[in-house]
Amino acid sequence: MSTKTIPIQVVEQAAASGSACHGGEQTLLQAAQSAGKSEVLERYALDYPKGPHDQPQSMCPAFGSLRVGLRMSRTATILSGSACCVYGLTFTSHFYGARRSVGYVPFNSETLVTGKLFEDIRESVHEQANPDLYDAIVIINLCVPTASGVPLQLLPKEINGVRIIGIDVPGFGVPTHAEAKDVLAAAMLKYARQEVMSGPVAAPKKARQEKPSITLLGEMFPADPMGIAQLIEPMNLAVGTSVPTREWRELYSALDCAVVAAIHPFYTASIREFEAAGRPIVGSAPVGVEGTHDWLQSIGQSAGVSQALIDAARNKSLPLIKSVLSQQKINGRITLSGYEGSELIVARLLVECGADLRYVGSACPATPWNSHDAEWLKSKGVQVQFRASLEQDLDAVQAFKPDLAIGTTPVVQYAKEACIPALYFTNLISARPLMGVAGAGSLIQVVNAAIGNQGRFNKMKAFFGPVGHGDSSGVWMDKPTDRPEFRAENRRQLEKKIKQRKAQEMG
Repeated sequence: MSTKTIPIQVVEQAAASGSACHGGEQTLLQAAQSAGKSEVLERYALDYPKGPHDQPQSMCPAFGSLRVGLRMSRTATILSGSACCVYGLTFTSHFYGARRSVGYVPFNSETLVTGKLFEDIRESVHEQANPDLYDAIVIINLCVPTASGVPLQLLPKEINGVRIIGIDVPGFGVPTHAEAKDVLAAAMLKYARQEVMSGPVAAPKKARQEKPSITLLGEMFPADPMGIAQLIEPMNLAVGTSVPTREWRELYSALDCAVVAAIHPFYTASIREFEAAGRPIVGSAPVGVEGTHDWLQSIGQSAGVSQALIDAARNKSLPLIKSVLSQQKINGRITLSGYEGSELIVARLLVECGADLRYVGSACPATPWNSHDAEWLKSKGVQVQFRASLEQDLDAVQAFKPDLAIGTTPVVQYAKEACIPALYFTNLISARPLMGVAGAGSLIQVVNAAIGNQGRFNKMKAFFGPVGHGDSSGVWMDKPTDRPEFRAENRRQLEKKIKQRKAQEMG
């Protein structure tokens, strides 16, 4: 396998990052620090370290927290932010299947500066705090309220028996929407853990497991917990709750576990809450033969299971997975990129399925819980890029010329324009079983089908011919005239603005 490596490049984003609405990321960051948000921003900087190019290009990070809240029953979610941001977030949430309304506390310059916005938020929370309808109300500060120091921490912790949880999720403090899921999940775990420490709590709807349970950390395909349950059954272990949870009381059962399996390894703040509760953490996932072999050993040891039972679990599952992999293989070169946080375990599975994987890029960071997967992939000659930028993902497609590009929407668009079959990672790869026997069979089928579409791409390319691309794409009465002098002037103006911003930062 080739050892060609795509270089890490520093990507200037000063002119685009946050400047469209509110004057730039650095301005907002400095304002937030001056307004008393230094502690939370410093915590985010430690939990979610950025990369060499500042942070990945992604949708608004607050969508992650919004998604977690909207998927929980008896939980109301209220946004505090600019109207354009709230519109975009609610549109996206409903596009992804939200079945309830999103609350919104509007503001203007006067209410923001005078502190009336906080009073409006408090009034809204009191109006919504109906214990017959809700177990919890979540209030999310977006960029402008965070930068202005709106103090959600001063809200009551409870109103009429309804829990009140206020969090700051600014785009200049949380790099990706995947990590924003952790922000809310951790805040809820912390609240629930403190409730448990204070005394008896309401029993979850699902009865307590007789066997020691494994809490699964990270959103995954619904069939995967069932597949994992089959894998660990010979060790007399059971699958418990998945975090983020679907209702408040599940948080108690999540904390009441033997081991936490960090299937998605970027839930740093949530892991901190589990560690505070005395729960051991295991990274990676049971994917493929080697991945399942190593994961079962780690889970068994962390749960105090005997080696004999660990071996029994391996002897039951590994031959079945080997059988699936021996019957069919992925034949083709692949590049993989995404922003869900599960990219490395998918990459491991692709390699074990026979794929010639050259590159895996993740918008999420390196953590202690994905280091084993990263080292395993590197040992197979795969380039692993954490905090990958779009430019790096596109460079990988261009450099390795894969038979299939798996990636985000712009990566898929770029690949298909280059006549390369492509699959959208979020909807077509991560939204299917990945663990155990079902994972291997499912992934091989969809990837081989996509690679087999190369002939269709070639036919379309031949049919449509050189219809134009880039600035000349579309329907024109006359052939477009390229004006390189305009491009040069725009580039000069952009570079001038970047230099001015850097000069201002240096004082």
